[in-house]
Amino acid sequence: MSLFSSILSKLGIGSAEAAAAPEAQAAPAAAPSSISPVDVVAKLESLAASHAEKLNWKTSIVDLMKLLGLDSGLSARKELATELGCPASKMEDSAQMNMWLHKTVMQKLADNGGNIPTELLN
Repeated sequence: MSLFSSILSKLGIGSAEAAAAPEAQAAPAAAPSSISPVDVVAKLESLAASHAEKLNWKTSIVDLMKLLGLDSGLSARKELATELGCPASKMEDSAQMNMWLHKTVMQKLADNGGNIPTELLN
C-alpha cells in the first residue's frame, strides 16, 4: 500500500485504490454522487484532542503524519513526495519539500472526497 493510500485509509476516505494509480485512470467529468465527503478537519481535530503531543497538523506534514500514526521520518516523507510527484528542485531542500508535501496532501485529500477548507489548500 502506498503512503498516500495509507493516509486516505486512516481518514476513512474510500477511494484509496483509485488514488494509488491515478495515471492508470481517466478522471471522471463529475465526481460520482455515491461518494460522500469526509470531514477531514473534524477527524484530525478529534485525533489531535486525544493525542499525547500537541501537533500542528494544519501546517506541518510531519505532525500530520504523526497524528495519523504513520512514519514521519525524512525517508518516509521523501517516499511520499516521490509518490506524489514532488519536483526535484524541492526534494533537495527538506523545508521546501515539506511545505510542498503538506499542500499537495491536503489538495489530494480534497480531490479524493475529503472536505478540506480553502485556507488549508492555499
